Parts: sequence; structure tokens; C-alpha cells
Amino acid sequence: MQPPAPLADFTPQDALAAVMVAVSAADENLSTLELLSIARMIDTLPVFEGYERERLPSVSSTVFALFAEEEGLEALFAQVREALTPPLHETAYALACDVAAADGHAFQVELQFLLELRHALDIDRLTAAAIEKGSAARHRRLQD
Repeated sequence: MQPPAPLADFTPQDALAAVMVAVSAADENLSTLELLSIARMIDTLPVFEGYERERLPSVSSTVFALFAEEEGLEALFAQVREALTPPLHETAYALACDVAAADGHAFQVELQFLLELRHALDIDRLTAAAIEKGSAARHRRLQD
């Protein structure tokens, strides 16, 4: 069976999903908790209303293909910026933060990805800190 082809028609919802997949893949380990978090958000958040979930394998394939290129991260960020309106930049960052926090810890490479995403989407430091604090609070465990 061949892997899904990368997407040519990158929708705003694809861009949001791509950001979530990318932060999960940043440490080269897509954890079960991160994947479940992505699926749950796609299934329940209003921004994904009407999204065809069967597009997710092609979105993931697009992310992996870009990660394999020398300037792939910049190309991914360019695609995301092109697909999203400015108000959705904060949404993309929040979704990425939630995925990074889903397994209880964020590795340095995930934190670096979030920093680069914040800069790519022109999210100011104070807004980013608020989003990050909210993600940490939502994913805190009782024993933390």
C-alpha cells in the first residue's frame, strides 16, 4: 500500500491539522497521547466542523515530506501562513501547544518548534505565554 500523496489543496483546517502533526513529529516520536489529542481536537473543536478526517493521512504525508527537505520547516510555515487568516494564527499556536503538552512533557525539540512557529505566525511573547500557560493547565496531572 502506497502512502497518501501530499495535498495540493491545503485548506485552513489542513493547516491547523498540519501544525498539530508537525509538533508531534518534531521529536521524531508521535506518541499515542499526542495522536489521541489530535484526533479528539479534530473531532470536537468548532474550527474543525465539517472537516473530512480522511484528509489527515495526506496532511501527515505532506508534513513528513516537508520535514525531509532541507528548508522544509520554512516551507511548512509558509503553507500554514498562506492557508490561515491572522485570527487563526493564535488558534494554530494553541493547538500545537495542546499537542506538545498532551503526553505530560515537552521535549526541547518540541519547544524549539513552538518557538519557531510563534515567530512564523507573528505571535507576540505575551500572547504566546498566555496560550502556553493555558495548555499546561489543561494537561496537568493530579500528581504534578
